[in-house]
Amino acid sequence: MTSSMTHGGSTADPYKQANEDNQVPLKEKVTDLITFIESCKFCMMATHAPNTQHIVSRCMALAGKDKNGIDLIFHSNGDSGKTSDLQSSPDINLGFLTSTGDWASLSGRAEIVSDRTQVREHYSPTLKAWLGDLGDGKHDGGPEDPRLVLIRVKVATAQYAVARRGVLGSAVAFAKGVVHGEVPVIARLRQLSEQDIEQFRSNKA
Repeated sequence: MTSSMTHGGSTADPYKQANEDNQVPLKEKVTDLITFIESCKFCMMATHAPNTQHIVSRCMALAGKDKNGIDLIFHSNGDSGKTSDLQSSPDINLGFLTSTGDWASLSGRAEIVSDRTQVREHYSPTLKAWLGDLGDGKHDGGPEDPRLVLIRVKVATAQYAVARRGVLGSAVAFAKGVVHGEVPVIARLRQLSEQDIEQFRSNKA
């Protein structure tokens, strides 16, 4: 989607215009997004705090993907603030970012999953460090700990940017842009609409 806003006949967002890269097959767009997310792993999860107008974010680690290949799974303490937020308002945003400037933003709806079979499937022993052992033989940070739940995010839309060239090449192109006022072509800016993602899910079904 190209910006229609112009100033003096020129687009108001020349960086987007120069780097937009949506004319690729849907499978490639989704595959590149998932590859980036899996390599990045950590994201900021934004939720809507109950009874307020505030959006809050927390750092989360990806626990896995759903079988359809696009929807994402995270671990959570069922007694934590984020699960309370999502029970009140399931709308969510996930923001992934690397030190090189590659990024992805995904919007969707979250579901809290307490089914023990699914929790065991995605369990990691490192969770004990976050949940702790309360010493009652039940809340021990293990896969049967009732506090441990999953957050499954059904992705609705996504946009992301991944580098076209290495760090050095991007830096050189950016420096030239600063000197000459030319927008550098350094990233692949891509968008996935709700229709795109539903089509991908249908093809995976």
